[in-house]
Amino acid sequence: MKLLLDECVDRRLAREISGHDVDTVPEKGWAAVKNGELLQDLSRFSLAVVVMRARSNRLSDLQALVPDLLAILPAAKRGEVTWIGI
Repeated sequence: MKLLLDECVDRRLAREISGHDVDTVPEKGWAAVKNGELLQDLSRFSLAVVVMRARSNRLSDLQALVPDLLAILPAAKRGEVTWIGI
């Protein structure tokens, strides 16, 4: 599965997400693009969005959510937002 990490997420998190093709927003050249421009009407796109809610965006806080992320990915529905974390 192809995944895209937002620019507020430490890029080192990509190494923790095994078995998936993970890019970051800056790697794609989209760092200056606002979320509203990227994610307008999700139902129009063939993608799912998973929002990771942690105490902070520090790598250690996000790493704790990786098992939940990996578990939810197969069930994440296209055109919908799934929330994990606190």
